[in-house]
Amino acid sequence: MDGQPTLVPNGFTIQTETTDYDYGTETTEDSGLCDRSSVRQFRGQYEPPLFGIIFILGAVGNLLVVWIYTTVRNRLKTMTDVYLLNLAVADLLFLCTLPFWAVDAIKGWDFGISLCKIVSALYKINFFSSMLFLTCISVDRYIAIVQVIKAQNLKKKRLFYSKLACCGVWLVSILLAVPELIFAQVKTDPVRSQSFCALVYMDNAFNRTKILVLSLQICMGFCLPLLVMFFCYSVIIRTLMQAKSFQKHKALRVIFAVVFVFVLSQLPYNSLLIMEATQAANITITNCQTVIGFDVAGQVAKSLAFTHACLNPFLYVFIGVRFRQDLLRIVKMCEGGQGKGGLSKMQAVPKRPSVMSDTDTTPALSI
Repeated sequence: MDGQPTLVPNGFTIQTETTDYDYGTETTEDSGLCDRSSVRQFRGQYEPPLFGIIFILGAVGNLLVVWIYTTVRNRLKTMTDVYLLNLAVADLLFLCTLPFWAVDAIKGWDFGISLCKIVSALYKINFFSSMLFLTCISVDRYIAIVQVIKAQNLKKKRLFYSKLACCGVWLVSILLAVPELIFAQVKTDPVRSQSFCALVYMDNAFNRTKILVLSLQICMGFCLPLLVMFFCYSVIIRTLMQAKSFQKHKALRVIFAVVFVFVLSQLPYNSLLIMEATQAANITITNCQTVIGFDVAGQVAKSLAFTHACLNPFLYVFIGVRFRQDLLRIVKMCEGGQGKGGLSKMQAVPKRPSVMSDTDTTPALSI
């Protein structure tokens, strides 16, 4: 998580960074030692294989989404189509940063300071944009299901508004990633002679900047999306409970799955970020073993948060009927060697709306 070593009362120092950790043996004025090299060893063994799995699954899933939207369907018909395509692009760009962090975990940062800043900023841009696009999707589902009449009356304008919202999401995400471009540095551990890419805040004045950066990340990357999702989906659930649809129970399961996975993957990481912001404002962790445990927990929670990039296609796209039908036809087309004629036939087949991706203004979700 982020920052320069912070002096603590009993002589230990705490080094927390968003993208990496300094896990060497640190000495303070009081000659207190806290050997944290075991955390880096843990990271070197734990992160690369996990990031490899997330990268492969996420790349396959999100590339399929982009390919289907840009090739099979040719055009975006609903607001959610626009959001899902942008979400897939954001997740793909985010996944592109994982190989760099995997190499960094094994042997340190050997890519230079410019790439350190770019990769750090790219990671944060797509972290924020992914969370904000999930927020947009929940708002769109609220409009399509709860505000049906308004959604039908503003059908053409909604598509324009969705593109405008996407531009706003990317702009806000870029602005929120500016601290990465300013503070990302390549640091060297003199004990291990190993470099790593991290955010570096150099004094107490910058420590206040760190608190602000962490607060923005917590608010924009977790609290805002969570509050909007809870509001929108709670109203949607109430609407579905009143609807006489045989599909409403399946739709409810989908909604619960979406919210549950989001909370499960993001809550631990953001809880630790809150602890880190508290630590930056007022030193509370002073025991070396506690510091090491905090570092290990931070690595595990961060990795858990990253899994959302490979789960998004399955939660928001492939559970939809239309996408399942598209994929099934693609598989049959490949197996039968139908060529272009098969693809055209596949596009011409009428399709039902899906749960989270294709419902336009239907009063209930379907699967």
